[in-house]
Amino acid sequence: PKGIRDWDDLIKPGVAVITPNPKTSGGARWNYLAAWGFALKKYDGDEAKAQEFLTRLYKNVSILDSGARGSTINFIQRGIGDVLISWENEAFLALKEYGPEQFEIIIPSISILAEPPVAVVDKNADKHGVRNIAQAYLEYLYGKKGQEIAARNFYRPSDPEIAQKYAHQFPAINLFTINEVFGGWPQAQSIHFKDGGLFDKIYVNQ
Repeated sequence: PKGIRDWDDLIKPGVAVITPNPKTSGGARWNYLAAWGFALKKYDGDEAKAQEFLTRLYKNVSILDSGARGSTINFIQRGIGDVLISWENEAFLALKEYGPEQFEIIIPSISILAEPPVAVVDKNADKHGVRNIAQAYLEYLYGKKGQEIAARNFYRPSDPEIAQKYAHQFPAINLFTINEVFGGWPQAQSIHFKDGGLFDKIYVNQ
């Protein structure tokens, strides 16, 4: 009803946005960086205008939960806000559980490729004698069966064959990587999310 179709629409007056706090939530950092990347493209790489865009967006955030689960509960179960910025799979699961008459998924024109890491921690695996099991689990995640399970649960599979099989499920979207736009996680963390970083400056102005 409020004509929300892209990131631009989240800074309109009167639009209540739900997203967690990037200082406490990993998912919220992805949300923030996706919006920043959109703003950079919109304003031809102008960092000052991107910061202004994010400032306006966070002025519309009605509740800044500490984690993604709290934001999802507030939006889906308590009916707070107009828009929830969410993991894609969480949005699909909400639609599956509550029905398309309750919520609508909006795919933005551009977003970030969010790939939470999965790794074997060498020291721990060796200490507990579980390296073989840990390595087997890691390989299973990226094998055909693991990728099929991921796709069925609305995670975009990285295996090309499984991705093609489930292409109908995932709308095409222009994705950038954190390395391309922000120079990787250490740099993004230092510039945006450390104490006194850009997010703190943005939120102080709310």
